[in-house]
Amino acid sequence: MNAQAETIATMPTQNEASNDSLLQIRGLKKRFSLSGDFLEQLRFKGGKLVRHQEFIHAINGVNLDIKRGEALCVVGESGCGKSTVARTVMGLISPSEGEIRYDSQRIDDLSSKQLLPYRKRMQMIFQNPYASLNPRMTIQQTLEEPLRLHHPDWNRQQILDKVEEVMHSVGIDPDWGKRFGHEFSGGQRQRIAIARALAVDPEFIVADEPISALDVSIQAQVLNLLMDAQRDRNLTYLFITHDLAVVERIAHRVAVMYLGQIIELGSREQVFRDPRHSYTKRLLGAVPIADPRQRTERPLLTGEIPSPVWPAGEGPELVTYTEVEPGHQVADE
Repeated sequence: MNAQAETIATMPTQNEASNDSLLQIRGLKKRFSLSGDFLEQLRFKGGKLVRHQEFIHAINGVNLDIKRGEALCVVGESGCGKSTVARTVMGLISPSEGEIRYDSQRIDDLSSKQLLPYRKRMQMIFQNPYASLNPRMTIQQTLEEPLRLHHPDWNRQQILDKVEEVMHSVGIDPDWGKRFGHEFSGGQRQRIAIARALAVDPEFIVADEPISALDVSIQAQVLNLLMDAQRDRNLTYLFITHDLAVVERIAHRVAVMYLGQIIELGSREQVFRDPRHSYTKRLLGAVPIADPRQRTERPLLTGEIPSPVWPAGEGPELVTYTEVEPGHQVADE
């Protein structure tokens, strides 16, 4: 580390967050029990019947600020906790500890009814376009459903006009409305899923691996669509991916995640130009280079990822961070 580096215990606290932060995540943890019901947890040990519990620590002390209008990409290997962060932010699963604030209001402890106004402002695009559409609903019904939920005062014509407008915005032919999801390709289904997310005019979208299930030839089209939507609608993205080429294309800032913790956070240029954490260097080193003349000796990921499973009452230590330059924070090793 250089002489200007400053050691900090955690990512910036809520009071230190900039005023333009739309989403704030503080001390977020999520544990999943592996021990089954009470009877399955009982074990004989030393002649006594004891209760044995184990937990997967999927998220362990994540702190993030997402600024209005930016795309923050969370990147890492499969199983590092990226999608758990996304689903926790959207309220699909409840955190074990920590808090989530949206536009300065805490939302992680709200009931489903209390969350309803935020559902309109926050939408999610899922990884699998084949599973995210209701097979019993036509495309027209799929796009009308969120409008009827969030705009109960709208008449039939207002809903039809909005559906047609959002179809055009993502390159969908309005004639598709009478058809069902299974009649379309993966790329077409993902366009429909994006249209559904945009229908209620959100300001924040969580995109969980939105192109990883698509053919390579279609991925660029969908990625361009997401970038155009962000520009035209001033959207804020929390973008979950393991594809570093996607990160380099769409990200304003990058958070590298490993074993449930953020181990490096910075702008796209900072992370790609000057990665500081050894894991980040190995992650970037794993990207194939087509031109053999540009190939150099690079550090590679080897071995197995340590287990995230811990007995009850135990868990991994929280990391501390060093700010190596403004906005570029690296976990201490």
